[in-house]
Amino acid sequence: MKALTILLSIFFCAALANGQTSNHNQKKMQDIPKTQVNVPEGMEVATLGSGCFWCIEAIYQDLKGVTEVKSGYSGGHIDSPAYRQVTSGTTGHAEVIQFFYDPEVISFQDILEVFWSTHDPTTLNRQGADVGPQYRSAVFFHSESQKEQATILKEKLDASKAFGKPIVTEITPFSNFYVAEDYHQNYYKDNGMQPYCQVVIRPKYEKFKAVFADKLK
Repeated sequence: MKALTILLSIFFCAALANGQTSNHNQKKMQDIPKTQVNVPEGMEVATLGSGCFWCIEAIYQDLKGVTEVKSGYSGGHIDSPAYRQVTSGTTGHAEVIQFFYDPEVISFQDILEVFWSTHDPTTLNRQGADVGPQYRSAVFFHSESQKEQATILKEKLDASKAFGKPIVTEITPFSNFYVAEDYHQNYYKDNGMQPYCQVVIRPKYEKFKAVFADKLK
């Protein structure tokens, strides 16, 4: 009986600590100002995460109607995180890209189709060998229209069993975006011969070009 009491006490303390941590993280999120995005006239903005941002950056840089693709961090609970902090998996951020797009040239629906076609949205907090919440599949929507389109398409893909397993993509309101360090920008184009680029990015990029040839610049 005494042992059971001790175990219950430990469990209660752990739960209380977790609750305090969660509340603390929520408080920190509230303290972080929402990123104000200055969207050029006639353009719209999108923020997406699908694993390593080097991969998704290479893809969206070559889509017609897309400009100013930046790799960075979104969805976390600390201000201005560094790469080392994000890769620890403790800041809540996802590696993402943010870009502007011309809705007269490419629709958000098209952007989502490319998004869900170029990564595995059924693996929670993981893309291949990249593991952790920073590699989660996520759509950080900037408007109710983006939220609705992402939700509807996700439901259709699930209903059709397009991936064989349920989609775990997070669809959540955009809160913040921090541009990643300079060496992360334009990574594939500047470092295409590096092993990671050749083994991981290039096959995905080549498949994307073959499937979406009509949407390339």
